[in-house]
Amino acid sequence: MPGTLFIVAAPSGAGKTSLVKALLEREPDIALSISHTTRPPRPGEIDGRHYHYCSRSEFEQLVRQNAFLEHAVVFGNRYGTSRAAVEAQLASGHDVLLEIDFQGAEQVRARMTCSSIFILPPSREELLRRLHLRGQDSEAEIARRTREARAEMLHHTEFDYLVVNDDFETALNDLRAIVTSQRLRRIQQTRRHAALIADLLKEA
Repeated sequence: MPGTLFIVAAPSGAGKTSLVKALLEREPDIALSISHTTRPPRPGEIDGRHYHYCSRSEFEQLVRQNAFLEHAVVFGNRYGTSRAAVEAQLASGHDVLLEIDFQGAEQVRARMTCSSIFILPPSREELLRRLHLRGQDSEAEIARRTREARAEMLHHTEFDYLVVNDDFETALNDLRAIVTSQRLRRIQQTRRHAALIADLLKEA
């Protein structure tokens, strides 16, 4: 039985990365898709675990080969999701999660069935506070990220689900509820319990 593809997107400062990490820890049957990027590794990041790091020329060659399910430019760097890797995981029955932006989500929705989730911050003030807490960006960079965040949030209507990340545990439980609801859809359950249903429907 093929797995379900989940997309999670959010503006910078909404807490997406922390929520996705916690979700994967509590839902081990979901595999995180590892993106390709031209962004250089940050301290502590490992190639093949956090991202597949590549040069711009290597990335462009993969684009020409139609190797990406989606690709986009984010803050001046290029990111892409391997089509072959995602399709192989889904075919093997594993659920897959893509942590991407709205540009990538739009491309994926046009190419395959998925469940898309957008995460919102609880307020403009909290968004700004979280951006400042990163402690690694200049005021000019924070201002740019704030503008980008508003531009991304304009696309929230394109997603199937909205989760507001005010209280972390509540937001995490909301994400887990979405995953559970998708796994309980009739088409999924019919495939999963085909033998049971066939036996129950036997004529006496």
